[in-house]
This record gives sequence, C-alpha cells and structure tokens, in this order.
Amino acid sequence: MGFSYLFYLLLGAAAGFLSGLFGIGGGIIIVPFLVWLFSAQGFAPDLVLLMAVATSLSTIIVTAAASLKAHHRLGAVDWPVVKQLVPGVLAGSLMGSVVADSLPTDLFKTLFAFFPLWVAFQMLKSYSPSLDSDQPPDERNLAGAGGVIGALCTLLGAGVGVITVPFLVKRRFNMRQAVAISSTCGLPIAIVGSLGYIALGWGNAGLPSWSIGYIHIPAFLCIVTSSRIFAPMGAQLAHKLPTDKLKRIFALFLFAIGIRLLWQVVV
Repeated sequence: MGFSYLFYLLLGAAAGFLSGLFGIGGGIIIVPFLVWLFSAQGFAPDLVLLMAVATSLSTIIVTAAASLKAHHRLGAVDWPVVKQLVPGVLAGSLMGSVVADSLPTDLFKTLFAFFPLWVAFQMLKSYSPSLDSDQPPDERNLAGAGGVIGALCTLLGAGVGVITVPFLVKRRFNMRQAVAISSTCGLPIAIVGSLGYIALGWGNAGLPSWSIGYIHIPAFLCIVTSSRIFAPMGAQLAHKLPTDKLKRIFALFLFAIGIRLLWQVVV
C-alpha cells in the first residue's frame, strides 16, 4: 500500500506540472494512469475506470477553487455569462455521473479512449477565432451548452477547460474571457459530479476500503497534495521553454495513450 501512495504522489506531481505547463486539465493524465494503478492493486475490473474518473473529478474541486479565486481577483470573470451556463452545467454534471454508472464497462472504456485523441487534436490547432472581431460574443443557448459541457466533463473526469475554451472561442469570446469563464464553471461541475459519483457508488460491496462512493480517498489526497505544489512550477517553466514544440510532443504522448486504451478494449 505504501508504494501505491508514492505512485499517487508522483501522478499528482506529473499532472499538476503538465497542467501548468500546457494549460490543460490534469484529468487527461490522471484517469489513464489511475486505471493502471487501480488495476495493479487488484480493484474490481468493472469498477476501475469508474473509480478513476470519479477520483480525478474530485481532485478538480481543489484546483478549480484556486483558479476561480485567482480569476475573480483579476476581474476577469464574466458573471452574467457564468450565470447562463451554470444551470445547464449543474444538470449536465449530475446526468454525466448517472450515465457513467449505467454504461457497460467496454463501451465506457471505448468512449474514454477517444478523449485523449480529441485533446491531442485540440492541442495541435490554434484557438484563434476567424470571425470578425467587431462582432459581440454569441451568448445564445448557453444553458443548453452548459448541460453538454457538464455531462462530458463529469463522464470523462476531465477539467472543463479542454472542452469549454474551444467552444467559447468559437462563440467569439476572447481567450482571456474564455479561460476565466471556463475556470469558474469548473467548480460546480466538479462538486456536483463528485457528489453524484459518491451517491451512485454508496454501499457498493465491490469497492475497496477507504473509498467514499466511487472516489478513492488515498488517491484523491495524494494527487491534490502534489499537484498543487508542481502546477506553479509548470506554469513558470511555460514562460521559458518553446511550449509550441512541447505541445506537439505531448500531443503525440496523448495519441499513444488513446491508442493503448483502444487496444485494451479490442483485445
């Protein structure tokens, strides 16, 4: 068990560092590696991915709260837009956890395997709106969009930014607005989604000890602790290194993760 704590700490450090360096949520790293770590510890195969997603999502509560505080201090949060998104986000977050709990294991693994591939593709393209910059942001149907965003983030255990930022930029929000709005929506998604996973997993006899619902507490505590330490280091290094080249390398790494996950489903 002691070795598992060490691996959780290392995973949190890597996820935090890469999140700070590339500006992506750590969930894209946390979930695949938690799947491997949980499997190595002999957790029930049909619960491994569900626990990895739930545990990853719960760690986002801490990071999203810190991010929201920072953006609010800078006055960067467009609160009227957030208020339009949040009702859908809350409903979608709860729906996402219910869907994840009801999906057949192989289908769930297949859906998740495509997520690193999609993120890699997003990292290789530039978020620069081609529309006329004089046009105001398109704020139509944001409640419905919030529902889709909340459901996807909860289903995948992912940080909201990797889905929300590209969407908002396409709606003509500038990058600063998009990042701030995305960070603000991340907190309710993580809270509601985590509560959903706790409720749905409550009393499941197949869960290992030290679990609250589908959330594995030792992994949560270790990942949160080390990721908070290493995220600022990654952010500082991002200003010194050629991040465009690093992003290409990291995108290839994500492609490898996605292909491996798909291969595991096939075989």
